[in-house]
Amino acid sequence: MKNEPTLPLIKEDDWLLPVKDRIQARHDRYQNVLDDITAHCGSIVNYANGYFYFGLHFNPEANGWYFREWLPGASDVYLFGDFNDWQRTELPLKKDKNGVWTLFLDREKWEDRLVHKSKYKILVHGENGWYERLPAYTFRAVEDPETHNYSAQIWAPEKPYRFKTKTFDPYADGALLIYEAHIGMAQEKEGIGTYTEFTRNILPRIREMGYNTVQLMAIAEHPYYGSFGYHVSNFFAPSSRFGTPDELKALIDRAHELGIGVIMDLVHAHYVKNFNEGLNELDGTDHLYSKAGEEGYQPFWDSKTFDYGKPEVRHFLLSNIKYWMEEFHFDGFRFDGVTSMLYRHHGHIEFFGRDDFFNDQVDEEALCYLTLANTLIHALNPHAVSIAEDVSGMPGLCYPAEGGGAGFDYRLGMSVPDFWIKQIQDQPDDEWNMQEMWDQMTNRLPYCKTVAYAESHDQALVGDKTIAFRLMDKEMYDKMNKASRSIVIDRGIALHKMIRLFTLATASNAYLNFMGNEFGHPEWIDFPREGNGFSYSHACRKWSLASDVFSRYIFLQRFDQAMIALEKKYSILDGEYPYLLSIDEANKTIVFEHAALIFVFNWHPARSIPDYRIPVREPGKYRLCLNSDDEKFGGFNRIDSRTEYFSKNGKDERPYLYIYNINRAALVFEKID
Repeated sequence: MKNEPTLPLIKEDDWLLPVKDRIQARHDRYQNVLDDITAHCGSIVNYANGYFYFGLHFNPEANGWYFREWLPGASDVYLFGDFNDWQRTELPLKKDKNGVWTLFLDREKWEDRLVHKSKYKILVHGENGWYERLPAYTFRAVEDPETHNYSAQIWAPEKPYRFKTKTFDPYADGALLIYEAHIGMAQEKEGIGTYTEFTRNILPRIREMGYNTVQLMAIAEHPYYGSFGYHVSNFFAPSSRFGTPDELKALIDRAHELGIGVIMDLVHAHYVKNFNEGLNELDGTDHLYSKAGEEGYQPFWDSKTFDYGKPEVRHFLLSNIKYWMEEFHFDGFRFDGVTSMLYRHHGHIEFFGRDDFFNDQVDEEALCYLTLANTLIHALNPHAVSIAEDVSGMPGLCYPAEGGGAGFDYRLGMSVPDFWIKQIQDQPDDEWNMQEMWDQMTNRLPYCKTVAYAESHDQALVGDKTIAFRLMDKEMYDKMNKASRSIVIDRGIALHKMIRLFTLATASNAYLNFMGNEFGHPEWIDFPREGNGFSYSHACRKWSLASDVFSRYIFLQRFDQAMIALEKKYSILDGEYPYLLSIDEANKTIVFEHAALIFVFNWHPARSIPDYRIPVREPGKYRLCLNSDDEKFGGFNRIDSRTEYFSKNGKDERPYLYIYNINRAALVFEKID
């Protein structure tokens, strides 16, 4: 039939039938751009080579250095640096018809001056005046400790780092178990941690905890440390405050040796508006990498947005993706701020229905760019991972590009931490609604893989609270030693464990944890600033708490480790949706099956029930394989873990187990016969 949908996305989800023409138009836009790229460059992989052409490079055939920069609006451009004693107008560039400025520096004259660690800048004369700037393709940016100004720097060591691990498959170890981390604040010391310290101290911890992927924040250079890396200035430069590019490569190489994949928190949603370091008005106009005027401004983040429809901008961003994957061996990306990219209102509305995803507020060029980005990522590495931070639920975001989607592998389950905050903050435990909890955790499309998390770095920032802090608050400071007794701490530890296991077992195809949250880190994150006396005391992690045998933090650490081990043993995240067996609202108990395991969650603050009957789908003998009430996890050891459970048939002939259903505890059973 003429009107029959042709794209697999539309065939799979008939809710999209009324907007099938819009989806087809999106796919056609993407396909036309991809076809044009392929026609001119052979493939999207060959196309994304901007970092080989732009910037400062030594060319052996020409026996000299080429420097190139795209600045169509500029009137004059000069290259200068310590190699020419900072003479600003000695070395003018020439402009071609495409707005690309070029300079060639002969090796004979400059060999002893253009060397490893040489610093340089460009002087740009545009409509906005004369400014000293850093090139868009700056591969290393370093800050002057006295003036705090940044310069580009040549990084060409005599013995560059060579990777030991050539290929790595982050899927080989099963589902993604992501440890979200920030290099600078990953150390116990009050100061800025380094790539080398992270390699030595944190990677072994991640492996020991059982996580198979580390998600690194704040990698691309950013002038303000407290931005958490989200106001990027130099997209091709790994942050120099943490160390050198080679030290970052060594970190990734070592992670691969340990069986840990490394994904990068990629910020392509916006860029810092600084003149001294960033892209803003680099050629003197306000519409080089952005759209002109207010359309190029992100008012909620006080930053600049990209013009995704401009071929040169698209080329810049796609080249940035290839650069990180090829030069540093990143295994994929978590795309930050996807909602802001997708909509002209940047997502600051309530999303109620289908029309919110298919109207003039959608930035179709941004959606096209994201689809091309995912095509490139998977062309470079079929095993690579791409994750979208999107709160809107854009249909097709995690559907293959060739089938009409945007091609992401996963989306972040951003509603889950919001739900837990609401539960803890707004309702007493005995009023928690079990059906609402179940519906919230399992409400996701089958073809849209979700990374679930109870909390991430967002909830750990000053001004917000982690789950541990919401549950236990000030009592964490003096009641977390084993000798103390506190009903607040007892409740907090019990619910902390249950919330994390419930999230992992119901809400996701992958799981994420922010560093330190696994053991209930007591401090929020507050970067050095004037308001705190430029202190680093809240920009570090107190790892010693997790290994202190006299502290209760060790209980949470052990439980998280056991939870991750359970997932890896039974492949919980690889299974289908959890299968609901029963909801008991009066006793605040949810029973479900997932990956052949029976999960029992009793959320009631006081009610423990002997001989409690739970349905199972298969008759047989069962045993307890995880008990959050075990004393090694800080529980009260109310159940003998050696007990075996034999199913019985009820009047309806369905098999049942009879258990001691203890309050504020999660029990997991496996069938052994």
